[in-house]
Amino acid sequence: MKKNKLNILILLGLIAIVGILIAQLLWTKEAFQIQEKKFSQKVHIALLEVVKKLYQGTNREIPADQPVKKISNDYYIANVENDFAPDILEHYLKEEFTRFSINTDFEYAMYNCQSEEMVYGKYISMSDSKTEDKSIHFPKHKDLVYYFAIRFPTEKSFLLGSMKFWLVLTLMLLFILIIYVYSVYTLIQQKKYSELQRDFVNNMTHEFKTPLSSILLASNYLSKQNVITNDEKLNQYTQIIIQQGQKLNQHIERVLNVAKSDDTAFHLNIDSINLRAFLEELITNAKTRYDLLEINLTMDADYQLKADKFHLTNLCYNLIDNSVKYSENKPEITIVVSNQRDSLQIVFKDNGLGVDKKNIPFLFEKFYREKNQLSNETNGFGLGLFYAKKVIEAHHWQLEAQTNQPSGLSIHIKIPQKYYGKV
Repeated sequence: MKKNKLNILILLGLIAIVGILIAQLLWTKEAFQIQEKKFSQKVHIALLEVVKKLYQGTNREIPADQPVKKISNDYYIANVENDFAPDILEHYLKEEFTRFSINTDFEYAMYNCQSEEMVYGKYISMSDSKTEDKSIHFPKHKDLVYYFAIRFPTEKSFLLGSMKFWLVLTLMLLFILIIYVYSVYTLIQQKKYSELQRDFVNNMTHEFKTPLSSILLASNYLSKQNVITNDEKLNQYTQIIIQQGQKLNQHIERVLNVAKSDDTAFHLNIDSINLRAFLEELITNAKTRYDLLEINLTMDADYQLKADKFHLTNLCYNLIDNSVKYSENKPEITIVVSNQRDSLQIVFKDNGLGVDKKNIPFLFEKFYREKNQLSNETNGFGLGLFYAKKVIEAHHWQLEAQTNQPSGLSIHIKIPQKYYGKV
């Protein structure tokens, strides 16, 4: 059901963005047509003003028929039944085009249909004071004696330049669509990888659990046989099998719990915990488990903590186990509890190999294990700190790691004020 909802949301988002992009393209096209129409109207009025000025000072009247005609998108003709000088025409054209903000290059030509020849032709650049010498070719028109023609070769680029806002907005929407499609593709690929990884872990752990249960069952049965109990060495070997089997079973359970926690949140049973008593018991049990381990506890006061005792115990044991595993010398751990302004801070500091500073961000990721001289000798799946992070997030606390100088690692647990109080 969740997968179907996600697919529907992705599809709706894609349809919405594509729809907006199509609407934007249609609006841009409409805006271009409006700009083109405005440009044509301004050119028509400007050319009509030029014709009027060419008739000034003469006794003749402007032709009754419309003297200015648009032949094509960028081509206009103006009928002037009167002879005129090219330099005057050019002056009037520049003057009127400037007045109507037609600041784009144009070329003009004057025809004399009696001689069927182009009398004059020139390319005018409005952005440059110098005119360019280009070959001017205009079609001839029947029934016109004196007329001039205007062509705008850069009309489209001029109109597009006046629509920068529309073009930038369209490109931005296109960019957003590309980012969205790429993000969705990446999300789907990561989701497939995550599901594949989770299925693999679940299948493998279940395959391990079945024969392991048989091994533990057989080992427990053997340990009760007289032949085994009467032989010290056989009894010792049987106990090793049972202990290692139980240890492996704990690893498998941890993998299953972590795989399950990917889909469901931790279920917490919040209790009121005396932090000093809790840590002292933890230290006693840890020292019993590791003969050479030395743990020092420093607290600035006694605190009562609101937490899930089971998960908190597992979290602390994971931190201690990691410190012991990655210690070349006698493992030493210092636990410091202090009140830092609006939060309680619990720090586990060890003298182990530590972690490279650049790898700190990956330390709490699932299956991540730091590469060092002891990583191949120690067993584990890289789930201890990932589990610790999940427990901390479930409690709404904060967890971070820092590299010690000259060696070792410090794990900082920050607990907001509403989750603890002084005894």
